[in-house]
Amino acid sequence: MKMDKTYACVPSLKVAFVGLGVMGFPMAGHLKLAGHDVCVYNRTTAKAEKWAKEFGGTMAATPREAAEGARIVFACVGNDDDLRSVVLGETGALAGMSAGAMFWDHTTASAQVERELAKTAAEKGVAWVDAPVSGGQSGAENGTLTVLCGGDELACNLGRPIVMSYASVVTRMGDTGAGQLAKMVNQICIAGCVEGLAEAVAFGMNAGLDMDKVIDAIGRGAASSWQLLNRGKTMAEGKFDFGFAVDWMRKDLGIVMEEAERNGSQLPVTELVDRFYGEIQAEGGNRLDTSSLILRLPRKAQKGS
Repeated sequence: MKMDKTYACVPSLKVAFVGLGVMGFPMAGHLKLAGHDVCVYNRTTAKAEKWAKEFGGTMAATPREAAEGARIVFACVGNDDDLRSVVLGETGALAGMSAGAMFWDHTTASAQVERELAKTAAEKGVAWVDAPVSGGQSGAENGTLTVLCGGDELACNLGRPIVMSYASVVTRMGDTGAGQLAKMVNQICIAGCVEGLAEAVAFGMNAGLDMDKVIDAIGRGAASSWQLLNRGKTMAEGKFDFGFAVDWMRKDLGIVMEEAERNGSQLPVTELVDRFYGEIQAEGGNRLDTSSLILRLPRKAQKGS
C-alpha cells in the first residue's frame, strides 16, 4: 500500500468496513490510516485478523456487530446476493445501524439491488449511497480510486471527505442506482478498449516492432489510455497474474447486458468481448487479468525475449 498518501484533516469517526477482498482490504486500511476508528468484518475470519494486525483496527464476528455504533458502514463484496447477505437479516449490518447513519456500498452490483436495499435502509432512517469504484487493486492500494455515487445529495456530500481517504475523486451521478449505471458505462468502455489494445499489441508483435518503443510513443498521442499505459507492455510480455480478474469482468458485463435489455441499448462489441472472456475462462484463465484477451490471438515473440 501507498503509505505516503496525504489525508485530509477531518473529524475522526467510528466506521465499519464489510468485505476485505483485494479492494476492501486496502480501502479499510486507508480509513484507519486517515485516523478513523475502523471495525471490519470478513466472511473469512483469517483475513479480518490479518487486517486488524496490520492496521491496528478491530474486527467483528458479524456485519451487525461491526456496524453497531458506526456513523458510516462501507461494504465491498462480490455480487447482489453477497450484498443482501451482509446487509439483511438478524446478523446483517442494517440490524446494527441506528437512524442517521449512512451505508456506502462499493460493490459493483445491479442498480436494482441498490434501489431495493436503499428502500429497506430508509425504513430504519439510514441513508444509502451506491458507490462503485474504478481504478482496480492498484487504485485501492494507492488511495486513488474514482468513486461513482448514486443517492441522496446530502449523504453523498457528508460522506465524501471520509471516502477521499482512498479516492482521488468522488462524484454524485444522480439518485439511487445512478452510481451503478455509471459503473456500467465504465465497464463498457474498458471492454472495448482492452480488446482493441490486445489486437494492436498482437499486430505490432507480428510486425516485428519493439512494442515498448511503440507504446511509449503512441502513449503520448490520441491512442493513449489507462489500459495502453498500464497493460500494453505487460500484454507484450505475457504477464497476467495480477489486476482485475476475468471472472470479475464477466460478472460485471453480465450486469451490464441485463441492464441493456431493460433500457433498450445495443452493445454488440461488449457482447463479443464477453464471449472472448468466456474463451479465456474455458482455458482456465478465470483469475488472469482482463488484459489476457491477447492470449486468444496469434503473436510472434518479441525481439530479444
